[in-house]
Amino acid sequence: MTPAEEDLKAVGREHALDLLRRMMRIRIFERKSAELYSAGKIRGFLHLYDGEEAVAVGAFQAIVPEDAVVANYREHAHAIERGVPLNSVMAELLGKAAGTSRGRGGSMHLFDAARGFYGGFAIVAEGLPVAVGLALARKMSGKPGIVTCFFGDGATDEGEFHEAMNLAALWKLPLLFLCENNLYAMGTALSRRQAQTDIALKARGYGMPALSVDGQDVLAAEAAARRAALAVRRGEGPCFVEFRTYRFRAHSMYDPQLYRGREEVESWRARDPITLFAESLSRAGLLGDAERQAMEREIELEIEKAACFADGAPVEPEEDLLKDVAAGEAG
Repeated sequence: MTPAEEDLKAVGREHALDLLRRMMRIRIFERKSAELYSAGKIRGFLHLYDGEEAVAVGAFQAIVPEDAVVANYREHAHAIERGVPLNSVMAELLGKAAGTSRGRGGSMHLFDAARGFYGGFAIVAEGLPVAVGLALARKMSGKPGIVTCFFGDGATDEGEFHEAMNLAALWKLPLLFLCENNLYAMGTALSRRQAQTDIALKARGYGMPALSVDGQDVLAAEAAARRAALAVRRGEGPCFVEFRTYRFRAHSMYDPQLYRGREEVESWRARDPITLFAESLSRAGLLGDAERQAMEREIELEIEKAACFADGAPVEPEEDLLKDVAAGEAG
C-alpha cells in the first residue's frame, strides 16, 4: 500500500468519494459552460477552472458556514463549493434574472451575501483589500468565523497584494490567504515577471506562516487548508497557503493560448487531479468502474437540468434595469 492509499484509508471511503464527486461536479459544470459559450448562450468573458479542482474542493473542507469567502474572476468552483445553487450560478452565466446577481454580473461577478460569498471580482487582486476589510470588521465586532480569500499568482504582482499582506499581519486579522498558483498571469509565466518566484516566501516576509502544497492532490490541499485555518481560528493572525496547480484550458475562452506549448499542457494533464484521485481510490479498493460511471452520469444530469433551467429563465424586465443604480451629482 502506497502512502497515498494509506491516506485514503485514513480519511474513509465516504469522505473520499465525496471529494471525488465534488471535483467531478466542478469539471462537468465547466465543460457545460464551455459548450454553452460556444453555442452563444454565454456572452462576455469566461474563465474556466479545469485542472484546479483539487484546490477548491480541498480548501473548502476547512471552511465552515460562518466564514466569509472572497474569490476572483475564475470563481465558478468557489461558488459551487460554497453551496450557491447550480441553477443560480448557471443563470448568472447566461445573464438571466434568476442568477446570483440578477444576470447583471455574469461569469466574473458571482455573489451571494446570504451564503457569505462576497465575489467574484473582475479586476486582478481586487478581492484582497475587500477580504482585509471584512476581516477587520469581524475582529472589531467580535463576529465569529474567519475570512478566506482566493486569488491567483497574477494577483501577487499587484500592489494590493502587498498592502493586504502588510495590514493583515499588522492588525493580526482572522484572514486565510489562499493562492492558486497556476504559473500564469493571463499569458505571462511566473518566471518571466517575478524575480522571486517563491510566492509563499513573500508572505513570510510579512511575518505570517505560509505553506506551499501540491494543488493536484486533493488530500494534500485539504490537509494544508485545515492546518492553516485552525491557526487563524486560534487567533494567531493571518496565514497563507500556496497551492501549486495548473489550468488545463486557456486563460479565457477568448485566449488563443500562444504563450505555452502543447507538450507542457499535456505533461500537466498527466497529473489531472480527478484522474489521479480516482485511480488511487480504485487501487485502494474504494471505487469500482461502474460506480464511477454512475456518479458521472448522475452529475451530468444535475448539470444538464441547471443548464435547461437557465436557458429557459427570463431576463430581467426592462423596467427594472435602473434599480440599484445610483448616480451622484458632480461638483
